[in-house]
Amino acid sequence: MKHVNTSVNIAGVTFSNPVIAASGTYGFGREYGNYVDLNKLGGISVKGLTLLPREGNMPPRIAETPSGMLNSVGLENPGVERFISDEIPFLSQYDLKTIVNVAGNSIEDYVNMTLKLNETSVDMLEINLSCPNVKHGCVSFGVSEQGVYEVTKAVKEVSKKPVIIKLTPNVTSIASIAYKAQDAGADGVSLINTITGMKINVKTRRPVLYNNTGGLSGPAIRPIAVRMVHEVYQAIDIPIIGMGGITCLSDALEFIIAGASAVMIGTYNFMNPYLCEQIVIDLIDYMKHNNIDNIKEMVGSLRLNG
Repeated sequence: MKHVNTSVNIAGVTFSNPVIAASGTYGFGREYGNYVDLNKLGGISVKGLTLLPREGNMPPRIAETPSGMLNSVGLENPGVERFISDEIPFLSQYDLKTIVNVAGNSIEDYVNMTLKLNETSVDMLEINLSCPNVKHGCVSFGVSEQGVYEVTKAVKEVSKKPVIIKLTPNVTSIASIAYKAQDAGADGVSLINTITGMKINVKTRRPVLYNNTGGLSGPAIRPIAVRMVHEVYQAIDIPIIGMGGITCLSDALEFIIAGASAVMIGTYNFMNPYLCEQIVIDLIDYMKHNNIDNIKEMVGSLRLNG
């Protein structure tokens, strides 16, 4: 049977395949480990971490929407120290790459977390400059070119790990933001995070979410995400990890053809916990049936009309 090469190299880190579980939807891997062979995944981006533990926002903080969901979880997490002591030993059992999603209220937070993670076995950092559900930090840096540049530069100056910058779609020009991340030394970018939205209870005339607004994810945002990956691919030379509403192999291939070297699977994991593993299986079959020897042949292979 024909052998195909699904491996991808992102900033010097080789993933066995381009399918990565997205931050915030796969916990620390434990939550899916009894159902899925984690060794089949290319990698996991763990739940967003902060320097100190966070309880997150008040409930309700999840709301279903047509073809998606709103969340305002607010980065509930045990803090980076607990992650290092409790979760890294668990993840180290598996043959997959570990990406740590790093969130902060200040540049100093990002730098301090990076220093702590330098001495661990994690493979890569995903610097979260895009979470819309916290009042300070994250997206407040990510919506300006200067903010992205300053955080990226500060983290790169101290990091021993490759640094991926996670971008928000809630900006005028995501390509310009991505270029500033590259200019500051980023090893890659991931996009998109959620799009800010609101759902209203018409009986009470109040927002459904306690936090009033939340981040929209799921299939509803996929066309926007694919378009933004294409725009960023034309603007930068560093690798792109694409995400936003992926539910099957065809969805994932849209991102790869648009320019993503790898994809992250998020919200639909809640609907189908086997999705990441299934997409890997389907990718191998697709490549064999279409005589594609190496997944790299498909990256950025979009043929525009006109």
